[in-house]
Amino acid sequence: MTMEVRINPVGFSVSSQLEDFVQKKLAKLDKYNEAIIGIDVTLKLEKDENLENKVVEVNVGIKGQDVFVKKNARKFEDAVDELYDVIKRQLVKIKEKEREK
Repeated sequence: MTMEVRINPVGFSVSSQLEDFVQKKLAKLDKYNEAIIGIDVTLKLEKDENLENKVVEVNVGIKGQDVFVKKNARKFEDAVDELYDVIKRQLVKIKEKEREK
């Protein structure tokens, strides 16, 4: 079963480059936890004057629980890179807890 990465841009259209980047990056997460059902990614632009106005929210659906992470950055790619590491750590932690049961 292949896990699905759904990208939901809010109020703008995503370039195919960005979409490919997000898909490829997040698809790698399944090697840290095979229980992933799907990944929802929301991309937003904040109306803030702040340069870190790109917002990425990722919800990773796992059997029994979800992992939700949100990040602001100057570029969507930077936010996704930062999120990836955070999610990876959480997925590994969840998997270790499962093993202990």
